Amino acid sequence: MSLDPRVHQWLRSLSETGLPALNELPVTAAREAFAAAVSAHGLSRRPAVQVEDRTVQLVTGEVPLRIYTPSGSGPFPALLYFHGGGWTLGSLDSSDGTCSYLAESSHAVVVSVGYSLAPEAGYPVAVDQGVATRLWVDANAASLNIDPERLAIGGDSAGGNLAAVVALASRELPGPPLIHQLLMYPVVTQRTDAQSYRDFASDYFLTADMMTWFFGHYLDGHDHRDNWRVSPLAAPDLSGLPPAHVILAECDPTRDDALAYAGKLAALGVQVTIKVYEGQIHAFVALAEAMPVGKKALDDAAANLRAAFRSGWEPRAWLGH
Repeated sequence: MSLDPRVHQWLRSLSETGLPALNELPVTAAREAFAAAVSAHGLSRRPAVQVEDRTVQLVTGEVPLRIYTPSGSGPFPALLYFHGGGWTLGSLDSSDGTCSYLAESSHAVVVSVGYSLAPEAGYPVAVDQGVATRLWVDANAASLNIDPERLAIGGDSAGGNLAAVVALASRELPGPPLIHQLLMYPVVTQRTDAQSYRDFASDYFLTADMMTWFFGHYLDGHDHRDNWRVSPLAAPDLSGLPPAHVILAECDPTRDDALAYAGKLAALGVQVTIKVYEGQIHAFVALAEAMPVGKKALDDAAANLRAAFRSGWEPRAWLGH
């Protein structure tokens, strides 16, 4: 395992700044540092995409959304997207470049969710907001110029966790089923004992200690290793889920758990494509200007989305029924 030269250069530059790790900062300072890193090293917004900020009133309270609409006429397929940041960092702004790129390249409306962050709003607030937003998109498909029969869900890191959890919960929701999952280095369990956590415990941006810090804020010290709404890897039944495209980084402590989740999906008949990007680290998609392989990963994701939007998907009965 060797780092991509561009990743190595970025990590060396980060080390030379002498800045503390995110988990060694107060939460407010960590948010500012994360935002600055993504602003400096993430993709810029695509100018051809129309962007609208909207705050919607849900049963869970007000939730800010950012809606990206590609050029052309609809109704468009759509992607409901959750940003990364350990449920503690990140914002609509930190996923802006990624979402606009996906909107343009997959020719779909992207609805980005500004869910409430921990520790001010820990579990289960973000999950409840995610489910409520999924229902809101269904109910407002016409005004969003989207086809409710062609709705996918996705996210990166903690956002990948929320996407996977909302996909699981959606099996019980009314309305058309989701047709695709885009899971980019998703966090799928509270456990931190996989081999990849030992192999990449430090020196690869996301560290084992940082994950413990994130879980501490999100879960307030509670054990949710067996609760699928936090740890979808622990779900007793993963059948009946839409096809998934899973993007992973080779040098990432969360890699092995995400591989295990993808394997469980496939074993239950869920169509899964897995791509492990060699020499990459967690968050390489969010930092795609510094790590160009991140853009390649988004192109792969967009190709899978376009295929899903063309072919659709019919859910099979799942064991929960």
